Amino acid sequence: MVGATVSPFVLGVFAFLLGMGAIAVALRRRRGRSRYPETYAATGGIVYTVVQIGCGAVLLLGGLGLMILALAFKH
Repeated sequence: MVGATVSPFVLGVFAFLLGMGAIAVALRRRRGRSRYPETYAATGGIVYTVVQIGCGAVLLLGGLGLMILALAFKH
């Protein structure tokens, strides 16, 4: 569709869900890697998990902010 626009609220929901998914994947990956301590330590260990969760949190908060702004400036 040419010229189609997406609601900022929908984009906010998408970013929020993407952030939740990123955090869930980071926690799941941490549990999986803890079975192999040598490999886990060699690939960054807890620092890698914290960075991954931080990126997910930024998406989560950004999506929440977009949703709030979309509701505040509704036409």
